[in-house]
Amino acid sequence: MFPGFTLFGKFISSYVLCTLAGIFTACPLAIARYKKRGGNDVGMIFAFLFAALGCAVGMHILYGITNIRHWHILLKAADFGDFFTRVQVIFGGSVFYGGLIGGLIAGGISMKVQKLPFDITTDCAAPSIALFHGFGRIGCFLGGCCYGIEWEHGITYTNSLIESANGVARFPVQLCEAGFEFALFAALSVLLYKDKFKGKLLALYLLIYPVGRFLLEFLRGDEYRGSLFGLSTSQLISIAFFVGSSVFLIIKSLKKSNVRKETQ
Repeated sequence: MFPGFTLFGKFISSYVLCTLAGIFTACPLAIARYKKRGGNDVGMIFAFLFAALGCAVGMHILYGITNIRHWHILLKAADFGDFFTRVQVIFGGSVFYGGLIGGLIAGGISMKVQKLPFDITTDCAAPSIALFHGFGRIGCFLGGCCYGIEWEHGITYTNSLIESANGVARFPVQLCEAGFEFALFAALSVLLYKDKFKGKLLALYLLIYPVGRFLLEFLRGDEYRGSLFGLSTSQLISIAFFVGSSVFLIIKSLKKSNVRKETQ
């Protein structure tokens, strides 16, 4: 489609530009919403910075794990330079769920250290996670990664950086996921504005998104990402997130119910 362009001799990736657009849209919005609710914007900025670092590390680690069948090439490296090159090949890509897990862990640690209020912080962050990912999926569409299954009415890539995506009409699954994420962003924003599901918006996102992602995975054509028991890596993680979020929401509801009974 449009993987990028060259500026002053340097290739500028469309995916990177879309990701940056997502960051500079989603993060300031979450910080403004947090500040509006009486939070410390500096604390939120630091939480996002740590979350971004965790995201960057996590997305590459999970990509490397999905390539575990290729790890044996590391043992065949001729020297350190060759070894480093092979590591870049194995861990050079990115997986959203890896970034999400890494970001949640790093952001959670930062919140704990700074003693930020968990409920308010995560409620303000949840819609922005969906917004950021929506921009990222547009970048995937432009770049030709995360491509869909073959479909006669689909879009044919001719210059994708991923050769297997080219020359075949494919279903634009990236745009479907982007639309799904933007819809989630809108829904979560409305709930945040109306003060609904306080302290549960992040768990709600982690409950709904995995359902959509699980289903959309059947429309993905990039089968090199790894699978187990007939399901893709992302589908297995979707199940784990769905179960974990369900348990969290049930426990949260039971605690709230018990508090009500005690105050009656």
